Amino acid sequence: MVYFKINGLGYNCGQTKDNCPQKVQSCRDCIKKRLLNLGFELDETLEVIKIDSIDKQLKLERETIWKKFLDVLNIKHILLMDNRSGLTILNYAVSSVDVDANLLSGFIQANVMFSESSEVTNKNIVPSIEFQFYEFQYKKFNILLKDGDITRICLILDHKASIKLRNQAFQFLEDFEFKFEEELKNFREKGVYFDFQNMIDYIVKFFNINLMFPMILAHSIPPYELDKVRSNLVQKAIYNLAKEMLAMKPFFFINNMLIRLKKIADIEDEVILYELYQLLERKIITPTPIETIASNIESVQTADQNKMIISSLMSPIINKNTDLKDLKEQLKTMDVYSAHKWIKDIMKKARAAAKDSKFQITLNEYNRALLIAKELNFKEEIEKISLKIFNIESKSKYIELDFNIEKAENAEKDGDVFNSINYYQHALKILDEFKVYNVADPRIRKLKKKIQKLREEI
Repeated sequence: MVYFKINGLGYNCGQTKDNCPQKVQSCRDCIKKRLLNLGFELDETLEVIKIDSIDKQLKLERETIWKKFLDVLNIKHILLMDNRSGLTILNYAVSSVDVDANLLSGFIQANVMFSESSEVTNKNIVPSIEFQFYEFQYKKFNILLKDGDITRICLILDHKASIKLRNQAFQFLEDFEFKFEEELKNFREKGVYFDFQNMIDYIVKFFNINLMFPMILAHSIPPYELDKVRSNLVQKAIYNLAKEMLAMKPFFFINNMLIRLKKIADIEDEVILYELYQLLERKIITPTPIETIASNIESVQTADQNKMIISSLMSPIINKNTDLKDLKEQLKTMDVYSAHKWIKDIMKKARAAAKDSKFQITLNEYNRALLIAKELNFKEEIEKISLKIFNIESKSKYIELDFNIEKAENAEKDGDVFNSINYYQHALKILDEFKVYNVADPRIRKLKKKIQKLREEI
């Protein structure tokens, strides 16, 4: 006899509340009775959820995706072993947790053999009657084991496995052993190793591990997909935040997105994740393996280094005097007059850069001049240059502040609430960190009121 467990089964009873002939009976009891008549065996884990509105269906879908995400977060490492010899077939790290696969597989094999002995019982191992799972502690982790016909799956977890994750492990072995039966038997009987990439890809897809991968935006997004994104307030906010985060780093993680968006508006994590999941399904946001990210970063760094070498050959931009040690060495043999002249020359370069609005170059030159003045204790120059630096930094921050306020106001006019809040928060951060205005300035209160009002609109 082949026995099946069926999850996520939908059922339309064909009745409405008004015309149901079984009104005296609860919907749950009615469904159970019908399933029993169809030959199903039921236990206490049966969940019957009545979906009587679109809102309720949406809420259920959000909760399902959220639970899926929590299960992925719980998995730290996956081991696949031969269930007869205990040898490791595949060792896949989901997180950065350091696990010695050989040590752990030996520990597991010993414990399973010990627990199966008829002479002793091991209190550290808790066998689950349903589907024959084994659970025990290893260091600070929870271990979930399930034996198949050929292989054994071992999930190294942060917390105890959910019912959904247990069922997933059971179903995984069923499908995995069928798909890779020939490779697994060759490994057992002949010790033949094979290309593991297909197995890894299967594991990643089956357990939704790609939710933990670095995320990027698709390079090419069809216009009709962008229209869909813009028509959904939360998806639009996710898309805009993703662009902002990717401007700083070549990738972002889902957890970081949840944190950032929660700071903008008080939205449930389940809602944010659901909308982000839709963008994943439509391939607007795409998960990328960390190896690919690392390779891309290395390529960019190599390109940047090549540019720097070419640039230095054509025009020696980097002056040895910019190095602090070299600068101090030069000052040891320099008289006061020469040092004053050197400071004046540097400040002249800084003023020229300021006229062209090259703020960073201006700051670099003034900082060089300040270093010389401090080394020689030129008090008048120190005071003068420090004031110059303060004024330039303030001007730069004024520009950045005005830019963010303008972007926030434009977003507000366009009805882009999330983006508007985001820019207003950037403006507040500038005010708080750089103290461009004093605490009593009415702009601070005004921005906070704006943010509060926009949050209420959401």
